[in-house]
Amino acid sequence: MNTKEFKNGALSATTGSLWWGLLGTYFFQYIAFAGTLEVVVHRCIWTSFFLLITTTILKKWYLFKKILINKKNFFILFVTSFLIFGNWSTWIYAVSTNRIIDASYGYFIFPILSVFFGYLFLNEKLNKKRIFSILIVICSSIYLSFNLISFPWVGIVVAVLWATYNLLRKLINVETDIGLFIESLFILPIALIIFYFIVQKGLNDFSLSSPKNMFLLFLAGPMTVIPLFMFIKGVEKCGLSASGMIFFITPTSQFLLGYFYYNEPFSTNKLISFIFIWFAVLIYLRDLYENN
Repeated sequence: MNTKEFKNGALSATTGSLWWGLLGTYFFQYIAFAGTLEVVVHRCIWTSFFLLITTTILKKWYLFKKILINKKNFFILFVTSFLIFGNWSTWIYAVSTNRIIDASYGYFIFPILSVFFGYLFLNEKLNKKRIFSILIVICSSIYLSFNLISFPWVGIVVAVLWATYNLLRKLINVETDIGLFIESLFILPIALIIFYFIVQKGLNDFSLSSPKNMFLLFLAGPMTVIPLFMFIKGVEKCGLSASGMIFFITPTSQFLLGYFYYNEPFSTNKLISFIFIWFAVLIYLRDLYENN
């Protein structure tokens, strides 16, 4: 890997992470007027649409067919489709109900939780630094559990769903975008049925009478796909360790946006728990750096 390629990869991963953390968070909070359910529905529909286009343009249909004829891959992607649906729903709910800081908590602990899941289910080895970072995350969660009023349950749900999703995706060797395309197709019928009932009850914001709302909800697709492609490109060029460190830009951006821009409440108990988490993240990042 040459220096120029690494720099381009790092730039791409950084752009994708910033997009998720700042632009993505702002956008989905901005369209929260449509309600969590309809936003999730349109994210599913238009993500499927855009991945259909990219799969065609990039001529990846052979990969699509290859996955479909593999029963193991097909079944795991069926399961992960519901995990990602749950993750999207929880995160969009958090953004639309001014719980962005709580959601960022989940994305801070997700990589460390993934390491723990890898140890439990894939027999991956843990060194002292990773064990210590896992224990700190556990201590932070236990501390918050004594103050349930400010317990960031949406962050915990986001982290568990996303870590489980990544655990299962590790079991199969499929390209991220094609895997997401198949997952989105699995949940597309559910999204269309939900949208049908939303329309039947007259609760839809996606309507010909409001072209602006239609366009904004349509953008949920590219707002999901574009940063995904940027981050994937970054991983390919600068490697997993470097992109793993860069990923923390996402929850950091979410936290700063929630605290400084949306003025979300941040209690002393949450501050203490976040200090625990940031310490765990620093240990985890140092370990990634030393083992790069």
